[in-house]
Amino acid sequence: MRPDLVAKYRNQRVPRYTSYPPSPQFSAAVTADDYRRWLGQLTAADTLSLYLHVPFCRSMCWYCGCHTTVVKHEAPIRRYQAALEAEIDAVAGALVPDSTLSRGGGLPPVTHIHFGGGTPTLLPPDAFLSLMDRLAQRFGRPAATAEIAVEIDPRTLTPAMAAALGQGGVTRASLGVQSFDDRVQRAINRIQPYAATAEAVARLRQAGIGGINLDLIYGLPHQTVDSCVQSVTQALELAPDRLSVFGYAHMPSLKAHQGRIETAALPGATQRTEQAAAMAETLEAAGYVAIGLDHYARKDDVMATAYAAGRLKRNFQGYTVDTATALLGFGASAIGRTRGGYIQNKVEVPAYLKAWEAHAAGEGTGWAVAKGLALSDDDRLRADIIEQLMCRFSVDLSDTCRRHGGSLEEILTPATRRALAALADDDMIICDKTRVEVREEARPLVRSVAVLFDAYFDPESGRHSYAV
Repeated sequence: MRPDLVAKYRNQRVPRYTSYPPSPQFSAAVTADDYRRWLGQLTAADTLSLYLHVPFCRSMCWYCGCHTTVVKHEAPIRRYQAALEAEIDAVAGALVPDSTLSRGGGLPPVTHIHFGGGTPTLLPPDAFLSLMDRLAQRFGRPAATAEIAVEIDPRTLTPAMAAALGQGGVTRASLGVQSFDDRVQRAINRIQPYAATAEAVARLRQAGIGGINLDLIYGLPHQTVDSCVQSVTQALELAPDRLSVFGYAHMPSLKAHQGRIETAALPGATQRTEQAAAMAETLEAAGYVAIGLDHYARKDDVMATAYAAGRLKRNFQGYTVDTATALLGFGASAIGRTRGGYIQNKVEVPAYLKAWEAHAAGEGTGWAVAKGLALSDDDRLRADIIEQLMCRFSVDLSDTCRRHGGSLEEILTPATRRALAALADDDMIICDKTRVEVREEARPLVRSVAVLFDAYFDPESGRHSYAV
């Protein structure tokens, strides 16, 4: 990574592009009525990805940017489970015009299930299995090739829960590590000895869960290049199939608990760049393939083969091999996507519970939808362009416009052409007529290329029409 490019572009505020348009563009103009209409338009030719958000943790990690809350008892989790089941019933019912909730004929097959959080494995084992049964009853058994993934905090994974995950058909587990450095762990309020992580991995493999992901973070307080490399080295001892390496985003104005992190202890921009580069070099030397911005996979992993074949995708979970045509989100703050558009549930757990408990009592029809966005043809075209850049680091604009029936002139405006020329002058991209390719040394800055095709971004002023 060239230091001059980092210095020039590191302060540019651009979306992560796990969706397009990004979620700040969502509004309350999209309602539950729109969502029900979009669900009713799905057919057996579609495929479904199901995301269930479980917004609970045993303690708050100070670096966390997720929608989660601390619970000490089981009762709130049981109550939330009941609301999830009410939502599953309602959404499945909306897929079938005659209100039949059985599998019947005509429901799209399920090809991917993901439990995110928070800490989904705080669900009691029987509650997790109940949710899996409910999904099977309402949407049908997942396809034989379906990936069923769950995010895990190794500190709270019990033997009973590991066994339940195996019994429920989980094929992939993503374990949060962040750092094995004791000093860093104390600074972020996440004490997690290496032995605890190793024990969790062993339990999962014993339960028959073959896919293991480990999540690491750089840019945390008191981190150094040496401690980052040491964390990677220890993570490799557990032989994971994939690793994610994210940069910590310090936003105490949005996440108050991040204010407990000592700002003076955070690495500077140059140090963060050196940490990311050292971690990447260590992983690549160990035989892992760099995937997109922040993922690494074994060469024989399906994510690596999808990347090599140009089939990698990107959604709210980051890089994925999930190719489902519709993503249905369940739970507080969960986001879904259909051909018609995006929808997001109410973020706060009490509001989500109130909506579904009223619905279950026959007192409400509004579901828990808070906002969303109806997709236009132009949105779909730009989403395709941005996803290709984020996943493949190249895009043929002419071909993509032709496939969508879009206008190349509206995509390549004079201002966009000038901005692309400036990136080419900086040796960030290769621009050959209508084909754009991000140079390898500039790939960590790919979002600064993708943003030029964001309709809500002004390439001349460098500003968005919404907050990033």
